[in-house]
Amino acid sequence: MRITYKDTDYVYEIENGAAINKETVEIKIILNGQPVTLKNVNKVWAQDGELTIEPDFAQALGRSVSLRYRM
Repeated sequence: MRITYKDTDYVYEIENGAAINKETVEIKIILNGQPVTLKNVNKVWAQDGELTIEPDFAQALGRSVSLRYRM
């Protein structure tokens, strides 16, 4: 999938897409070849893992996945 954040295009792939439902609180994605885990805590998506991304970007990624899978 693609997302544009601050006028820059990013490509990401959802690793566990088949397991995503309304109760999902953790999403694993591959962002530009790097694994990223996003966790939903109190309806705020935050990044969890080694690769550091901006908190607003993590929120944008989480929302993008949420819209795609109607979470």
